[in-house]
Amino acid sequence: MAKQIQAIRGMNDCLPEQTPAWQQAETVLRDLMRAYGYAEVRMPIMEVTGLFKRAIGEVTDVVEKEMYTFDDRNGDSMTLRPEGTAGCVRAGIEHGLLYNQERRMWYMGPMFRYERPQKGRYRQFHQFGVEVFGLQGPDIDAELIMLTARLWKQLGVSEHLVLQLNSLGQPEERAEYRQALVAYLEQHKDQLDEDSQRRLYTNPLRVLDSKNPQVQALLQDAPVLGDYFGEQTRAHFEGLKALLTSAGIDFEINPRLVRGLDYYNLTVFEWVTESLGAQGTVCGGGRYDGLVEQLGGQATPAVGFAMGMERLVLLLDTLNQIETQPALADVYLAMMGDNSQVAGFALAEQLRDQLPGLRVMSHCGGGNFKKQLKRADKSGAGIALILGEDEIARGEVTVKYLRGQGEQQTLAVNDMIEQLKKGI
Repeated sequence: MAKQIQAIRGMNDCLPEQTPAWQQAETVLRDLMRAYGYAEVRMPIMEVTGLFKRAIGEVTDVVEKEMYTFDDRNGDSMTLRPEGTAGCVRAGIEHGLLYNQERRMWYMGPMFRYERPQKGRYRQFHQFGVEVFGLQGPDIDAELIMLTARLWKQLGVSEHLVLQLNSLGQPEERAEYRQALVAYLEQHKDQLDEDSQRRLYTNPLRVLDSKNPQVQALLQDAPVLGDYFGEQTRAHFEGLKALLTSAGIDFEINPRLVRGLDYYNLTVFEWVTESLGAQGTVCGGGRYDGLVEQLGGQATPAVGFAMGMERLVLLLDTLNQIETQPALADVYLAMMGDNSQVAGFALAEQLRDQLPGLRVMSHCGGGNFKKQLKRADKSGAGIALILGEDEIARGEVTVKYLRGQGEQQTLAVNDMIEQLKKGI
């Protein structure tokens, strides 16, 4: 017997019993985007490696340790996308969508990161993202947060998510703060863990995001980024908070919130939950006004967010917010006799033509009457249509109710179709 091949670790199958939960979340997301006037964009899952190095930052964990990168047959370095923003910006620049224009776009699809698989986090994961270009005020930042708040409400999980908010200021303000932070951390270098020491000179703001309790205790006396903000940055952040407050959206200011990618400025936010065990981020994003120019386009203000679909589906499942799995069919067509299959398949296609919304499952594989009805019941259909030699000869079909108390009856085919149209 040949050796069984299994899925690559961290790249999971989504089985038929699991897909309804995904479809539920995806349908809500698509409808929400339509309600807010956002258009879908679809990018390739593979890009040249330089795109992510320039966008995300070469000294981030994603670029240093997590990307799936390889040389193709021409010797060019390629990377499976670890996130969606860089590719979306690249597409916008390449196709002339961004300069002097307002664009509100969304995407959904697989991303790839080589990290330790754990509950709700995989090496191939699926991400939903939104990107807006050409708008620089706090109003669009607020709209994105309001949009996500509405999503939680529609999915029934609002009470289990908390909005954390921060501002990273402008690059020049952050550069001044960075110097002060490094100077402070250098005085306590022996108290930093290995990860924080590695980041001290390459990406010191990521030290603020350390999960090490000793490092967090040390940061209590560290310089505060907000003290380095100018008037415009403060006005932007105050404007955002005022809009959220007027919309009734509660938030917590988290001065340690920096996000994991280099391109953010001004607004950053995360929706976090404790319903999955340790506190976890379900959705996060912020403003990245310098990224379009950094990737070769004209200077363009931009803001966006992304959420992991696996973690969202896991949250819905944990909180019992997944809808009951729908039946596979409304009508199951059972066929008895040597000539019944030809007539049965023709009838099934006739039903699909005249009743486009009706889900019709035709029995295949033969078997006696009892076996066919057993499969009809398993399909979840409410009605079995039974077509045998006698029915075919008379131009009739027998209608058997599998759910409820309807009485079995035999009808002319056209009468049966009319009954189905009325909701038999």
